[in-house]
Amino acid sequence: MNTTTDTAEILNDLVQINNDRIEGYQKAIENLKAEDQDLKTLFMSLITESQKCKTELSNELTTLNAPTTESSTTSGKIYRAWMDVKAAFTGHDRKSVLENCEFGEDAAQKAYKDAANDPELSAYLRDLVMDQKRTLRQSHDKIKQLRDSLA
Repeated sequence: MNTTTDTAEILNDLVQINNDRIEGYQKAIENLKAEDQDLKTLFMSLITESQKCKTELSNELTTLNAPTTESSTTSGKIYRAWMDVKAAFTGHDRKSVLENCEFGEDAAQKAYKDAANDPELSAYLRDLVMDQKRTLRQSHDKIKQLRDSLA
């Protein structure tokens, strides 16, 4: 493969993890109880966050003349686990929902770390990936803090 193709694959893997986050948090919102309005608000902001990340990645794919995937993860070289998280939301209690979200956020962090360490990425794209990773890390830490408060 050439560098452009490899770079497009890496960026599309990150688009897919953001698609998974969007779907996962939408599913989580559907299964929240009425008293969990604060989580609904948080999850809506995380959906918006992933939409922003996806748009930034899509813009870079357009620059590379590569299509942006609209699918969620099913294959690719970067490890992802949001599919498991989406399947796990079946009306669990608040702590279980947060634990599942944290698991998904851990997977997103790994995907971003792997992408940032890939030698195919230019310095500019590595910076973009690291900026998004930092943003998603803050979200991970917020989820973890909420989960820990229930222990």
